[in-house]
Amino acid sequence: MSGMLDSGARLTADTGEEVKVSGLLGAGGQGEVYRVKTSIGDQALKWYYPACATAEQRNIVESLVGRDFEDDRFLWPRSFVTGGRAGGFGYLMDIRPDRFKGLPALFRRQLRTSPLALVTAGLHMVEAYQSLHSRGIAYRDISWGNIFFDPDNGDVLVCDNDNAVSEGDSTGISGTMEFMAPELVRGDAGAVPGTQTDLHSLSVLLFMLLMNHHPLKGRAELEIRCLDEAAEKRLYGKRPVFVFDPVDDANRPDPVEHTTVLATWAAAPPILQKLFAQNFTEGLHDPTRRVRETQWRHALSEVRDTIVVCAECGRQNMTEPQSATAGACWSCGRGLILPPRLVVTTLSPKVERNLRLRRAARVYAHHLLAEPDRHRYDEASLVAELVEHPRKPGKYGLANRSAESWSARRSDGTVQQVTPGQTVPLRAGLEFGLGSAARAVVRAD
Repeated sequence: MSGMLDSGARLTADTGEEVKVSGLLGAGGQGEVYRVKTSIGDQALKWYYPACATAEQRNIVESLVGRDFEDDRFLWPRSFVTGGRAGGFGYLMDIRPDRFKGLPALFRRQLRTSPLALVTAGLHMVEAYQSLHSRGIAYRDISWGNIFFDPDNGDVLVCDNDNAVSEGDSTGISGTMEFMAPELVRGDAGAVPGTQTDLHSLSVLLFMLLMNHHPLKGRAELEIRCLDEAAEKRLYGKRPVFVFDPVDDANRPDPVEHTTVLATWAAAPPILQKLFAQNFTEGLHDPTRRVRETQWRHALSEVRDTIVVCAECGRQNMTEPQSATAGACWSCGRGLILPPRLVVTTLSPKVERNLRLRRAARVYAHHLLAEPDRHRYDEASLVAELVEHPRKPGKYGLANRSAESWSARRSDGTVQQVTPGQTVPLRAGLEFGLGSAARAVVRAD
């Protein structure tokens, strides 16, 4: 597979360092990506096609490099690179690890994953773009082609970050049609890509991640004989209708052609259904009514904390966080059994969270914060976990994985100190302090 750059070609980064091309990794709509050797090891080089190597694109990339944005969820442009034939340019970034997979493979059902990993990926996606927006940067091209995730644990990596610009900047691209806000698709006067239009794109991406379907592709798409640009503009901009619009059923999923989204929507808890309905009804016509990142964060973190496992078939099920009834398993149809809840309450300000104590349930540092900057589900952030008694199968306790001692009060009023590494037996009514930041109680629904 040949490309614009020859293997062994030497180019120059803006730092003055020379980089050497090793080989072609792939190609996209704007350019090609190469593996290159640098003084800090192998990195990836995106090299623009001549038609895309405009002065405008160069200014955007140089601005992004100058921001020195440090966030492990983004393959951010690190250095600007020039050289090669006809005065081309590109930029260096880290190489995407193999564990991160593209969403097209998920949509084709080529990946083994779980509801827990998908909800986690959705939460991480929201927080990644929120981090970008909080710095005054609009991504403008949020789509299935620019996000990768680990199907095992839901970690995400945002790639192709060379179209992001400062909020209000009208240069560069407007996005990918399927993900663009309706006002951009229509070309409304004064409509420009920005964080407000990013919110629409983000909700489309979340719907596709969790429902494996586009939120505006129902019967209306099936009736289109030729899905040309004019038809796409009608579907996504001029006459967009949510496939589960509670009032307008003109674009409902077809019971034969759209069985997947009918099943995934039925398995989604009301807390998510309501947000999707708001975004793709009111939010289609009024950008100020689009779901904000904070709303998605709260909903997705609550849903993740209350996923339960079916006792019959072992499949994971999303449940409504505040409900005492779980309904039936989406896979086998048997009634779900809700495990006890761990109600964690932060002390200042007071915020209550509910965690279902499913097998191997875990409490993390962000559970002890009223408004965490980021949800981390790694070992370093672990505070407590549900463990089974080594000699008494079916008996469980909460193990203290933090660096602080707990003061646990049983339902009979007796108090036990739980030092780091110790386990307190799990009983309804058990109360304890999770260090100095929060308190918790075990409730049986």
